[in-house]
Amino acid sequence: MRHSPVVPLVAVAHGSRDPRAAAVVATLLDQVRLARPDLDIRTAYLDHAPPTLAKALATLDTAVVLPLLLTAAYHTRVDIPAALREATARRPRLTVHLGDALGPHPLLTAALERRLSEAGIPLGDPDTAVVLVSAGSSDARANATITRLATEWSRSRPWWSVTPAFASATTPTPATEVTRLLHTGAPRVVVAPYLLAPGHFADKVTRETLSAGAHTVSGVLGAAPELTTLILTRYTEALHRRIHIASA
Repeated sequence: MRHSPVVPLVAVAHGSRDPRAAAVVATLLDQVRLARPDLDIRTAYLDHAPPTLAKALATLDTAVVLPLLLTAAYHTRVDIPAALREATARRPRLTVHLGDALGPHPLLTAALERRLSEAGIPLGDPDTAVVLVSAGSSDARANATITRLATEWSRSRPWWSVTPAFASATTPTPATEVTRLLHTGAPRVVVAPYLLAPGHFADKVTRETLSAGAHTVSGVLGAAPELTTLILTRYTEALHRRIHIASA
């Protein structure tokens, strides 16, 4: 019995001038390869680092393109589909199944909790207020997703509170939210970066929130094992989705 070829995965990260970001993406995808050694996994970047999405797809006839992005914002809704339309127009036999952004998903909350535990924070400590920090977006829907995530996380654990903050594009800023919580009587404020990789935003958040009085800033999500599982989940979902970008 012949089995269908395994469709390759092209993981599209944002890209950064900071080399630590690409290193984290490489480590994360190496973990996915260990979990699925049969799967051809390639990396592409939207900016600041090679290869482009078109280059990563150049030798493939079919692929799952998966955004390594934590919310569905402009890059997911506009940039990636536009790049794929251009690629399929140039190569009519190319078939691409476009996956969802990584978040929101309960596995990301589990990864956030892993990072807090690694930083020495007891999960659900009622004397701890958590500031959930996203990079922030000009897309109000993406920011609303972070607010919903904070609300759901607060309901699932007996934290003092879980509230959102944004490193750019909108308010409150992480430092402002830390200050507000301390002024309202939170015994301890910790910061949980909802960021995939280290870089400018992660460094800024750590520096400014600690200066504002935060007790602890946990690590970025990075190559947490929950993200390996999530990437493979999104890959499978994309394969079985009827809607795909294709040109026959």
